[in-house]
Order: sequence, then structure tokens, then C-alpha cells
Amino acid sequence: MAADKFTVEPVAHVVGGRSEPTDDYWGGSQAIIRIDGERFTPEATKGLEEFSHLEVIFRFHLTDPTDLNLGARRPRDNPQWPEVGIFGHRNMRRINWLGVSRCRLTKVDGLDLYVEELDAVDGTPILDIKPWFSEFGPRGEVRQAEWTTQMLRPYFAKRAE
Repeated sequence: MAADKFTVEPVAHVVGGRSEPTDDYWGGSQAIIRIDGERFTPEATKGLEEFSHLEVIFRFHLTDPTDLNLGARRPRDNPQWPEVGIFGHRNMRRINWLGVSRCRLTKVDGLDLYVEELDAVDGTPILDIKPWFSEFGPRGEVRQAEWTTQMLRPYFAKRAE
């Protein structure tokens, strides 16, 4: 299969929030998605305040490009969990370094989108922003591997002070 290449430009960047990517405790985190004012006007966000959640596509910009794993490995290197292939993970060790996050939209102020529980850090390039439509959620029964439930239990927990 021939590889089609194309250029993707950020439409926004994360401002504030966490500075270091970590595996857990994204609960309660707050940040701003600042849309590029050179290319967009506030009309680009018109109607967005009607939505409670966003789906955000971003680039894992802090990942070491030599830390790519296209095969199988144990999630978080935990020997208790099975080896899983790259497409069975949602981590940053991906060939295109893309992440997807669903976060809560709390306020729209012109080109600034105030969000909670966006699991991207300060400075992260945002490639696309979409309002979350519940109709695009899973249809039918949802199943997942048990190890994911164990691993993600603290993911959106609030960090103990």
C-alpha cells in the first residue's frame, strides 16, 4: 500500500493546564484551547457554547521520536497485563503521534475555549476541534479488555492534595 502523505497544521494550542504529560490524575485539570487568531475569527466558535463536550485531536509533541513501538508490548510495562499491539493501545508511541481526547467545555470566550479534563499539556498543538454529539457515541454493547479498566481507574481521578 502506497503511503499518502499530507500536511496538517495546528488550528490551536493548549494554554495552561499541566506542563508534564503523565499517565494519571487528569480529573479536574483545566486549560484553554486558544484558536489561531491569524486564521480564524470568533465566528469560528459561533454556536459552540451549546455543547458540553468537545472531541479534540492533537499531536503528542513532547514524545521522543525514537520511542516508537509498532509491535506489541505490555501497557505501562506492567508484567501483570498482556502484550498488546500498537492498535490495542491509546498511548503516545504512535507512528503519527496523534492523540484524541474528549473534554468538558466550560466556557467560550472568542477564540479561547475553556476546558476541563483535556489530557494534553501546555503548548500541545491542536489539529482539530469537534463538538461531541451523543449520537456519535458507541452503538450497541461496549466491551473492552479487563486490563484497561484496571489501568485507567486513576486516569480521570483528581490528584490528592
